[in-house]
Amino acid sequence: MAKRDHSGDWKKLLETLESKRAWAREMGGPERVERFMHSRGKLDARQRIERLFDEGTFVELGQLVGNIEGVPGDAFVCGTGRIQGRPVLAGAEDFSTLAGSIGAGGTSQRYRIAELAMQERVPLVMMLEGAGHRLTENHGGGRSPNDLLALADLNGHVPMVCLVLGASAGHGALAAPLSDFVVMTEGASMFTGGPPLVQSATGEEVTKDELGGPEVCAEIAGSAHNVVANDEAAIAMAREYLSYLPLSRGASLPTKPGADTGPRRVEDLLAIIPPNDRIPYKMRAVIGHIVDDGNFFEIQPGYGKSILIGFAFIGGRSVAIVANDPSFKGGAMDSAASIKATDFLETVGHFGLPVVFLADNPGVMAGTRAEREGILKWSGKMFRASRRLKGPKIHVTLRKAFGFGMVTMAGTPFDHQTVSYSLPGVNLAAMPATSGGKAAKLSEDEQRAAEEAQQAGPYRMANNMGVDDVIDPRELRNAILNGLALSEGRDTSRA
Repeated sequence: MAKRDHSGDWKKLLETLESKRAWAREMGGPERVERFMHSRGKLDARQRIERLFDEGTFVELGQLVGNIEGVPGDAFVCGTGRIQGRPVLAGAEDFSTLAGSIGAGGTSQRYRIAELAMQERVPLVMMLEGAGHRLTENHGGGRSPNDLLALADLNGHVPMVCLVLGASAGHGALAAPLSDFVVMTEGASMFTGGPPLVQSATGEEVTKDELGGPEVCAEIAGSAHNVVANDEAAIAMAREYLSYLPLSRGASLPTKPGADTGPRRVEDLLAIIPPNDRIPYKMRAVIGHIVDDGNFFEIQPGYGKSILIGFAFIGGRSVAIVANDPSFKGGAMDSAASIKATDFLETVGHFGLPVVFLADNPGVMAGTRAEREGILKWSGKMFRASRRLKGPKIHVTLRKAFGFGMVTMAGTPFDHQTVSYSLPGVNLAAMPATSGGKAAKLSEDEQRAAEEAQQAGPYRMANNMGVDDVIDPRELRNAILNGLALSEGRDTSRA
C-alpha cells in the first residue's frame, strides 16, 4: 500500500505562518520605520539586534507576540545570538510600533529573556527607545511576572548592558539603573517621566535634553556611564564591554593572547610621573603604557573625574583598573568619585576579575560641600566594596595616599591584597604633614620631623612588610604581571 504524501496538506498552514512572520518583521510598517528611524539616522530595532550579534547568529524569540492584537512583536524584538562567538540574549524596543510602549506581550518577552539569562547563565543586553507602559493596557492588575523583578534578581549573576538609543521613559528606562553598564547616544534621553508628564505634575517646562539628556545622565546624575555618537558606536561599545567579562559569575575569565603580553620595562613613566606630589599628571597616560597594546576601556569618564575606572588586558588577562587621577582635584576622593568606584567594584566583584588599584590621592575631600554631598557615607561604601572583593587585588601607591584615601584604594595591610607595592618617594600618613601639622599646632622641629617621616613612608612600610616591595616606576607593569601570575590559582567561583 502506497504511503500518502501529506506535504500538500501543509501548504495553507505554512503560508499562514510565513505571512505572520513577514508581518512581524515589518514592525510598524515601512513608512513608520523610515519616518521614525532611518530618516533620523537611526537603526531600527531589528537592525540594532542584528548588528549586536555576530553575523548570521540571531535567533528570534517571541516573534509572533502581538499577532492576535495586531501589534507586531508588541513593540519589542528579542532573541539570542553570539558576540565574539559566545552566547548572549538581547531585547530591543521598537519605536516604530506604538512608540515602543510596553504592553502585556512585551512584558512577557522582557521577563522571558531575563529568565533565560539567569537559567542559561549568559549576558543580557537591553536596547531602549520607548514610551514606557502603554496606558491603554492595565497589564492584568494581578499577580503576574514583572521583568523588573527578573532584572533585579539577575544582577550579579551575569553581565547586564543597557543601550539608551532614543527617548526612554518610565518602566522601560528602569532597565538602565538595573544594569551594570549603560551607554547613551548623543540624541538619547531617559527619565522617570517625560516633559509632558513633568509639566502636568509640577508645572515645570523642560525639554527632553534638559530633563535627562546625555550631559545630565553621564556628567551630573551618573545614571549613564558612557556617551557615544550613534547606534553603531553604542553597539560596538556593548560588544567590547562584554569582551572583558565572563559569561556569568564563576565562569572562566576572558584571555587575549597577543604580541604585547609579556614583561617589559616602561621607561616613559619616568617622564610622565613627577616625583613632586604637588605637580599634576595624567593617570590615563600611565595606564596606557602599562596595559597590553595601550588599550584601556574607560568607563564613566565624565562623572567623578578624580578617579578612573575601566578594563584592560595585562599579560593577556582581563583586569579591572581603579586609579586616582591627580590631574583633577589632585586625585582627591569626592562623593561622585566614590559612588562611581563603588558601583564598579561591586560589579567586577561579582565576576572575580583581578582589580589593579593605582593610588595617588591627598585623601577624601574635606569641607562643608563635601560633607553635605555625603563624602563620609560614600567613601565608606567604597571601602566596603573594595574590602569585599574576592578576586585578586593588586595595589600600587604611586606618590601619595593619605588617611581614608589610602583605605578606599585597598592600600592598608591585611586587606587581602595579592601584592602591594609602592614607588620610592611616596608620602604616606594619616594626613598630609603640611596641613596636618598646622591643624595640630606643631612646633617647627615637630613639623620638620613629621614631614621627614612622611618622605620615609615607603621604606618604613617595607621595613615591616606593610608593602611587599618598593619598586622602580619603570618596573610597574612587570610588578603587576608578577601579582597576576601569583593569582593564577584563584578559584573565580568564590567571587
